[in-house]
Amino acid sequence: MKKSAVLFVLCLVAVFSYAAGSNVMEMSLWPYGPPHGKGKSGDTAKVWVYLPNALKATGRCVVICPGGAYQVLASGHEGHDWVPFFNNMGIAVVVLKYRMPKGDPRIPVEDAEEAMRLVRRNARKWNIDPAKVGIMGSSAGGHLASTVATRSKGDAAPNFQILFYPVITMDPSFTHKGSHDNFLGASPKKKREQEYSSDIQVTRVTPRAFIALSDDDHVVLPVNGVNYYLECYRHDVPASLYVYPAGGHGWGFMPSFRYHIEMLLDLKAWLNSF
Repeated sequence: MKKSAVLFVLCLVAVFSYAAGSNVMEMSLWPYGPPHGKGKSGDTAKVWVYLPNALKATGRCVVICPGGAYQVLASGHEGHDWVPFFNNMGIAVVVLKYRMPKGDPRIPVEDAEEAMRLVRRNARKWNIDPAKVGIMGSSAGGHLASTVATRSKGDAAPNFQILFYPVITMDPSFTHKGSHDNFLGASPKKKREQEYSSDIQVTRVTPRAFIALSDDDHVVLPVNGVNYYLECYRHDVPASLYVYPAGGHGWGFMPSFRYHIEMLLDLKAWLNSF
């Protein structure tokens, strides 16, 4: 059977299983208004909660932060399209629509932290173990996820992190300029850039990490993810780095990514390792 046919069959199986066993809820993240940054009309934070079949539930949950350079959100292939993969593993999924920072980094960070708290507040009702809640992000969403993983405390702190081709540093030499400017503003102070450079913020209590990227990514330089892995290694944080030979940037869950199947197997193996 050709690889394309195998992919088609796998997709059909995943969709059928998902439709048969999942429940979804759409919820406003700040029903009484957010602490900072009201944003433009319509730019409100919310989440979609996808619960797996109760018989499959493992107690794990992943909060997903799609990318988009802190300007838009790629909520399809970097968000909702991941649901069948995780739900079929018995893992609940929360897809986050965070507000754009427009130079105020507190805005998306407080949205991501509140999404983490929301999961833990509803853990019993949603069949989730509060000690098994992770965060995931792609590109700028990877920066947001790694920011929460390295800086957040208490109920907002994740137990594990999954990062795809992430923006990690705010150092102008290696960062993604669009993400940098949208997140911090065009001319932030160096101290501010260091504060939101996740590689600098890694400590021994940073949660374990899965990091995946392509060697030929010319949008977000691979040094972002590689440096993050090295800092995790230096601080004795369990981390796995997967560098695929090709694929560029922004592949997310797209089956057209040449190493799509390998990537899913790598992620599944990593999730089963702890």
